[in-house]
Amino acid sequence: MMRRFSIRTARRVEMIDITDEVRSALRSSGVSAGMCVVFCPHTTAGLTVNENADPAVVRDMSAALSRMVPADADYAHAEGNSDSHIKSSLFGPSLSLIVEDGRLQLGTWQGIYFCESDGPRQRECWVKVLKG
Repeated sequence: MMRRFSIRTARRVEMIDITDEVRSALRSSGVSAGMCVVFCPHTTAGLTVNENADPAVVRDMSAALSRMVPADADYAHAEGNSDSHIKSSLFGPSLSLIVEDGRLQLGTWQGIYFCESDGPRQRECWVKVLKG
C-alpha cells in the first residue's frame, strides 16, 4: 500500500521536516523489516536526510543552496524557475530507507526533509513500505 500526504510550503526555498509523517506511514503499513521508499512527484522539489537537531543547519543549507544556484541567473527556461529545477536535482526525488524492528534506521541526529525550491505551494509526498 502506498500512502500520500500533503505539504504546504511557505517560502520559495524551504526545508520541511517530514520524519513524523514518514514514520506514521511506516507504522500503518505494519511492516517490521524491509525498505521504506519516500518519493517526491514534483520537478521543483526534492528530498534529503540531514541533521534535525539544530534548526540552524536547515537555515544554512537553504541559504547556501540559494547562493550556489541563484534565482536571477541567465537561464533559458521561460517559466522563470530554472533555479528550482536545478536545486531539486541536487537533492533528488526519492529516498530508500532501511526498516528494522518496525523502525526507520536513521542516525541519532538524522531527519527526513522535503526540500522546496519553487514555493510557496501545495505539495505531495508518497511513501511505499516494502516488506523484506
